[in-house]
Amino acid sequence: MGAVAGGDAQEGAAAAAPLDPGLPLPRGAGSPAASQDKLFLIKGGIFLGTVATAGMIAGFGTTLAMTKKKNPDWFSKGITATAALPESGSSLALRALGWGSLYAWCGVGLLSFAIWKALGVHSMKEFQTKMQSIFPAIPKNSESAVEWEDLLKSK
Repeated sequence: MGAVAGGDAQEGAAAAAPLDPGLPLPRGAGSPAASQDKLFLIKGGIFLGTVATAGMIAGFGTTLAMTKKKNPDWFSKGITATAALPESGSSLALRALGWGSLYAWCGVGLLSFAIWKALGVHSMKEFQTKMQSIFPAIPKNSESAVEWEDLLKSK
């Protein structure tokens, strides 16, 4: 009985020992840790989206308020179309935003496609390994200061 109790004590000590934080835990697709990670990522995305939206609304509202305060006559003329201004400022701004967004999306897509084809990769894993071979590694420790010369050196 003493050997059994001693064996249980050793197992309990091994289970209570802290895990090495540098080693990742094995996580299967159905494990609770994997679902917690996914939930954490979803919550993080919702938080970042909310903060970005609030920032855009605050910036747009502040800009509108400053414009109205600076020159209320021109502000009211820009809201509705008149004989002097055949298109209202808001419709002109929306049209410019639409074209600008279209050009930005198409430009980034074209640039990404050109880089993808120039590298000759066929999957995201290949792209990742290719980028890791081209660009310098990012140091994992936060204590050391990063020198620009070291980062900008080619491999």
